[in-house]
Order: sequence, then C-alpha cells, then structure tokens
Amino acid sequence: MRKSQRLAGLCAPPVGLGGVFIAMATHRSWWSLTDNAISDLGRVGLPYNWVMNLSLIVAAILGVYYTIGLFSELENTVEKAGVGIFILGLVFLALIGIFPEGTSPHYYVSWGFFITGSVGLLITGLGFWLDGERDLGAFTAGIFVVGWILAVWAFRSFEGVAIAEFIGVFAIVIWHYAVLWAKFYRAEKRRKN
Repeated sequence: MRKSQRLAGLCAPPVGLGGVFIAMATHRSWWSLTDNAISDLGRVGLPYNWVMNLSLIVAAILGVYYTIGLFSELENTVEKAGVGIFILGLVFLALIGIFPEGTSPHYYVSWGFFITGSVGLLITGLGFWLDGERDLGAFTAGIFVVGWILAVWAFRSFEGVAIAEFIGVFAIVIWHYAVLWAKFYRAEKRRKN
C-alpha cells in the first residue's frame, strides 16, 4: 500500500465528520440530534448544504483510494469480497452527497451506505478470522453486533434518526482505524523490531 493511500485512510473520517460537525454548528438554531437526521443538514435548498455534502463526497473518494490499497494487500478471498462490498458502501456515501435529502435517490443511497458498509466490514472480519487474525475478526464481529443493537435501539427511542446514524458511522470509523492500525502500523512496528 502506498503511503498516500494510508494518509487518505487516516484523513477520510475527519474530513467527512468534520463537514457534518460544521454543518451541525451552522444549523444549530433548528437542528437537533434527537429530532433530525444527519441528512437534514444537506437537504436541497438549505443554505450551506454543500458543507456536508461536499465533505461526504471527498471523504468517500479518500476512503475508496485507501480501500483499494487495502484490497491489494489482502490474500484471502473472503477478505477481498468484504472489502469490495465496503468499497460499494463508500460509493453510496459519495452518492449521499450527490443526491442529498430532497432528491428521489437519497433514501436508497443512505440505506445503501449503512447496509453495504456494515455488511462489508462483517465479511472482511470473517475473512480476517479465517486467515488466522482471530483478534481482528472477533473485534469486527463485536463492532458489527454492538453497533447494530445500539442503532436499532436509537432508531426506536428517538423521533429523529441522527443518533442511530452516528452510532453506525462511529462503528464503521472505529473498525476502519482498528484495521488500519493492525494491518499497517502495528505490522510496520513489528518489522522494525
């Protein structure tokens, strides 16, 4: 994997979340974590909707670039299948920014991101497990299960879906950084010692 791909992997989540947090601050007079969806911050016709939408597109591009590098490092077919599905999830993330709330594809691309992103990470984790990386495989399964349980709870508990969405996003981000660390930085440290 190229260093630029690793750097893209490090930067993708802060770029995407940074845009969301700036949009939250910009629209704090009406937007509520418990009453809204994250997508409300990028809806068609909203002033400064581009802040969130553009950040999602850029984060997705960085994420795809990183994940292509990850794909090239994997040998296990199950891992590669999972990462391929995860890449599709990142394409859906870009499409959320391209088709914001208020356009007909938005609902489908939003669900597409959460479903393919989480299923992709679960299948990748199974591949890690089968490849002998039991700790990373078990961690992945745990993130998937806990993330979905908490997201379903939040979905049922609040009027808006933003909390459920953030749970899903943070589960994916935590998993992403764990994989980045385990596959590249921890492995690099071991090679130097």
